[in-house]
Amino acid sequence: MNRVLVATTTDEFARRVRLAVGGDSVELLSAFSQSDAPRLMVQLAMGEAPDAVVFGPGVPTEVAFALAARIDEQLPGTSVVLANGAGSDDWLTAMRAGIRDMLAPNADVADLGEVLERAAAAATARRRVAAPAAAGRLRGRVIPVASPKGGCGKTTVATNLAVGLAKLAPKETVIVDLDLQFGDVATALQLTPEHSLAEALSVEHLDAMALKTFLIPHPSGLYALCAPDSPARADTITGNDVATLVGLLADEFRFVIVDTAPGLIEHTLAVFDQANDAVMVAGMDVPSIRGLAKELAILRELNLTRMAQHILVNFADRRSGLTVKDVETVLGTGVDVVLPRSRAVPLSTNRGVPLLQSGGRDAVAKQLHLLVARFQPQLKKSSGHEARHRAWAR
Repeated sequence: MNRVLVATTTDEFARRVRLAVGGDSVELLSAFSQSDAPRLMVQLAMGEAPDAVVFGPGVPTEVAFALAARIDEQLPGTSVVLANGAGSDDWLTAMRAGIRDMLAPNADVADLGEVLERAAAAATARRRVAAPAAAGRLRGRVIPVASPKGGCGKTTVATNLAVGLAKLAPKETVIVDLDLQFGDVATALQLTPEHSLAEALSVEHLDAMALKTFLIPHPSGLYALCAPDSPARADTITGNDVATLVGLLADEFRFVIVDTAPGLIEHTLAVFDQANDAVMVAGMDVPSIRGLAKELAILRELNLTRMAQHILVNFADRRSGLTVKDVETVLGTGVDVVLPRSRAVPLSTNRGVPLLQSGGRDAVAKQLHLLVARFQPQLKKSSGHEARHRAWAR
């Protein structure tokens, strides 16, 4: 048997577990409350995956259920055993939380050994099944959303794109807030993160399993890695840190959406270096369009052109004095998606519910669906809408 981790406040229970499986295999968990969940998951991720986690006497049942669900999702090759005195009425809830077996807290050494051997065998079998799938997994698609200036609606685009892709690939889509000083992805998604990107990068020898413990789930099936709550913490994060983080996420998720800071700073260039696509956002005003033209020219100079570029113009308004054709002339390339000015957008932003989450049907939502479709080959064939949007503002 490999590792067995025990959460309990009772030394006697821990002693019996050691006798049942051998003392060298048993570790005591240093954290087992719901608020300590990320720290618990980091401890689980250190070293070889444990065969079993045992929640014993002293661990509240509701806490055990919450932590078991997280372990079942993030460490499917680890079995969870409940031995805290929960009653038989809790068995169905325990199963739904991913708990594999239950026994009495006063179970003797022989019973403990039998249950833990069974748990270890189940864990080994699940790892064997998961190994071929992991070996054949393709690297995820890295999609930064960038703009030359702030105020272009970049975060609105990034969060809606992420929510839209999460509906197509639930649990396989993650958004990273890389506007490290003033990022507001958490606000746009109505999330209250306990931990941030800065804390994830502070983990020594960060790997994918440890990184997942810092992600916060969103009701759409999306995961988010949020920006630090203090702008000062951005100073300690390097481009190499960002490259490592994005690479780890791309190995685990089908879509990695990155909401970058305005302009071309070190962190953004590190993402572009790994990107498959980039959504380049500009407002429909002369300074913003000229800024985007300069940004595209710099990317060409840096040979960062192997990624597909998707040009999106926001706040389009026939009364602005500009048309899509004017924008394309300045950029020297076509515009792919046009978002018209709409009162629905600030309303959704203030509510913290992206349009593609709420099922909005106005013109902006339709264009955002078009953006999502560009990353789904089976949906991309409906490009007739793309031609019509260009006629809209010429």
